[in-house]
Amino acid sequence: MPETRPAQVHFDDLDAMGLLHNSRYALLVERAISDFWADQGWNFDPAISRFKDIYLAVREFKITYNAPVAGAGEVLVDFWLDRMGRTSGVYGFRVLSKDRSIVHAEGYRVNVNLDPATFRPAPFSSELRAAAAPLLLA
Repeated sequence: MPETRPAQVHFDDLDAMGLLHNSRYALLVERAISDFWADQGWNFDPAISRFKDIYLAVREFKITYNAPVAGAGEVLVDFWLDRMGRTSGVYGFRVLSKDRSIVHAEGYRVNVNLDPATFRPAPFSSELRAAAAPLLLA
């Protein structure tokens, strides 16, 4: 089952027509996923992070816009892991209306775990894999 996080659309996220600007959808997804990982104990600071995997870079991001978000307010972001390889993971996501009746956008995002010394792809730690397990779709 996907993880769901609420996301707030603010007035300054809107374009001149009063619709959520296309670039802000990615930000809503980023914040939802980051919120999940913060709850798991992930932090940018390796001294306080539960995980040694702290350099996770977005390699690819694809989004399909289905219906605009009009005006400020709350939406929902569903996300999950379609797969988790040795050094990268693929998140699927949907941006939904608060009542779940409209799929505003959907897509996927590929993250790569990077070695902090070389910035080359590195295997995920067993701790991060265990924390990610609930996000994996069977």
